[in-house]
Amino acid sequence: MTITPFILASSSPRRLSLLADIGIVPDRVLPADIDESPLKGEVPRAMAKRLAFEKGAFVATANPDALVLSADTVVAVGRRVLPKAETPDDVRRFLQLMSGRRHRVFTAVALFRPHGKPLQKCSESIVTFKLLSEAEIEDYCASGEGIGKAGGYAIQGRAACLIRAMAGSYSGIVGLPLFEVAQLLKSAGGNS
Repeated sequence: MTITPFILASSSPRRLSLLADIGIVPDRVLPADIDESPLKGEVPRAMAKRLAFEKGAFVATANPDALVLSADTVVAVGRRVLPKAETPDDVRRFLQLMSGRRHRVFTAVALFRPHGKPLQKCSESIVTFKLLSEAEIEDYCASGEGIGKAGGYAIQGRAACLIRAMAGSYSGIVGLPLFEVAQLLKSAGGNS
């Protein structure tokens, strides 16, 4: 009996940690190097689904006999996508935009199987920031925590003190909706 290798198509330590939380350890971690730019007119949910699919397809093409899990998280205020923050100025701008408002977090997951059609799900959550003071925004920017994070914040870190409410999947906001992942793995007959 052959055991199908399980690959996580992501370099995110948070995704690896979330999988470990439910007892799943990938055989390999192979991040997909794709262009993550939004397409003209693309809405946030569609963008998350497309990018999760493209990441998985990129890794699955080179590993056709493996089970490949990929994901993508998109933070959106209305139809406006907030990308990964690259600088403290990005973090500041994003927090100012989200201050006192709610925004949506879409995390799509795709599971590519050796012999079968890829499976896909998308989690949608709503996060509401309290009205942030300039001092709170500057303190968060100075922490460096928001760099490299979609929307410029990490709900599992210091930003938890800035969030008034959330509805949906906490693990999805962190970067991997575990309920949806477990459902995909169950459908594929994999580790659930």
